This record gives sequence, structure tokens and C-alpha cells, in this order.
Amino acid sequence: MTDRVAVLAHEKFPDRSKTANGVLRYADYEVAAVLDRDRPGERVADHLPDVPDAPIVESFADVPGDVDALIVGIAPIGGGFDESWRPDVRAAIEAGCDVISGLHYFLNDDAEFAELAAEHGVELRDVRKPHDDLTVAGGRSDEVSADVVLTVGTDCSVGKMTATMEIVEAAREDGIDACAIPTGQTGIMIEGWGNPVDRVVSDFTAGAVEEMILEKGDEHDLLVVEGQGTIIHPAYSAVTCGILHGAMADKLVLCHAAGREAIHGYEDTALPPLEEYIDLYESLSAPVHETEVVAGALNTVDLDDDAAARDAVEGFADEIDAPATDLIRFGADEIVEAIRE
Repeated sequence: MTDRVAVLAHEKFPDRSKTANGVLRYADYEVAAVLDRDRPGERVADHLPDVPDAPIVESFADVPGDVDALIVGIAPIGGGFDESWRPDVRAAIEAGCDVISGLHYFLNDDAEFAELAAEHGVELRDVRKPHDDLTVAGGRSDEVSADVVLTVGTDCSVGKMTATMEIVEAAREDGIDACAIPTGQTGIMIEGWGNPVDRVVSDFTAGAVEEMILEKGDEHDLLVVEGQGTIIHPAYSAVTCGILHGAMADKLVLCHAAGREAIHGYEDTALPPLEEYIDLYESLSAPVHETEVVAGALNTVDLDDDAAARDAVEGFADEIDAPATDLIRFGADEIVEAIRE
């Protein structure tokens, strides 16, 4: 039976609620409502017309009907817990709901929430908490029989998780036995498993990716690894590099947001020309495993019409000298074909 959930996205839906959007689009949940105190009375379809619709409500108390879990669908920079969310989390626990969170702030370490969860017999699921048996990589990801593709980005929040899920779905429709390798909280919530690499001890980042590839690599023909961050990020480049070396990917898909000129939140760090990203990713990977950028995924959500989006995609393809598409607007056929070649 599919779990019925509510998704917390206060003051962020839909533009800064990547986790909520991913859950709405890809997860096998029935979403009863989205919590956003800025938009009560509106509907998901008013903002994301291509996902299952649900009402937007002010608080957990306004969620229609019973739900099995509350999902924290936003994660601020640093992954902290906003105290303004506490009443909704408390109300969910008291209603007998599990709470699923991808924050760096672990709900199980919160004395109030832990006590309430024990009292009401519910589970607090901190999906960003890695398991205890991780270790360093052994350089073995290239031993699996599956082809390995990694989504890499020009910045955070440009669509790497979306690209991963769309490529897997399109590959399956094309008859390829494909599997997503989740490395972040949203991917883990969608797939129900994975390693949260941005919470892993630095020495074990590549090993956390390798562990997943070795687990799935002989069961499928294609593994699509969810990338994180960007190789030039002032804060998160170490995670990006760890995934790149741990995945030992055969091919890369470069993800970019149309019009993005600087690192989000670090606007004094300008994005280099797109062709430089290709050199950076390919040359950094080469000593560990030869790879190449074979396609691009452009996020055109900020462009109003399909004509402008198609022009942007064509320009992006020219700049990276590879086939490209907006996977949401135009599908993933070009990328799947590039991966096949």
C-alpha cells in the first residue's frame, strides 16, 4: 500500500523546495498536502502542473485526512532545522505519523522529538545519517558489468537529481535495465535506499559511492549516479570530487540552469565558460578512470515558453559540443541515445 504523506515546504515552495518537488514528481507516495504558510489555499498544480496535484495548507493541522508520514521537503544551506517548523513536526508525531527528514540536523538527536516519537510509537527517519560500516574506496567501481553514467553540474540546484531520475525512467522505457544510485536526501527518499555522501566522513565519500555501485552493478545494465554540487563550488567541491572518483563513471551528463552566471549563494564566484567544466571534469577523473561528457541537461524552468527554451538548449548544445535537452520540457531521448553510443 502506498504511504499517504504531507510535505513541509514553508516559505520555499516551489522555487526553493528541491526535495519537496522531487518527492512530488518521482516518489511512490500519495501526497495529501504541501505545507507552506505563504501559500495556503493554493494548489500544487498552480505551480508544478506536470506532477500529481495536492492542496497547499498553512500547517499540519490543516492536512486533509489521515497521513502516514510528514516529509521535511526543504533543506536550507547547511541543513539546519528551522524552529518555526517545530509545531508542525510536533503535531505530526502526536498524530501518530512518522517524520522523514533529510537535514543535517538529526531529529533523533532532538530530545523533544525523540521523547514524543517513543511515546507515540512512530519512527523518525533521518535519511542523511550514513550507516556505520563505510570505508575508503578500493578503486573497484569499474569492475561491475553495468555501464556507469554520472550527472555532474555547473552549480548546486541545477537539476542533477532530476536528470538522474529522468534518464533512468527514459532508459527503462527504451528497454534498458537501468538503476538510479542515490547520493542525496531527495534521491534517497525517492528510491528508498542510498548513501548521503555530503554527510559522510571525507575519506569515505568515494567509498560510499563505490559501495552502492558494487551492490547494484551486476544486477543492471546501466547505473545512473546522482551527482552533487559542482567541482568549482567554494563549499561543496569535495563532495563532487569524491563522487566523481568513487563512481569511476564511463560517461558524464553535464547539468546547467539556463541563465545561471554565478554560484547560488556565493555570487562572487562566477561560473566559468561551459567548455571549461568539460575539461575540469574529464581531466580530474582521468587519472582514476577515463570518462567524457557525452550529453547535457539544461534546466529552463525560468524561461517562459518552449521556443525560448529550445533556443537555449541549442545554444547549450553548441557550447558543450554534445547533444542536449531539457528533460522535463522535451524528454530525454537525446541523452539516452548518447549514452547508448
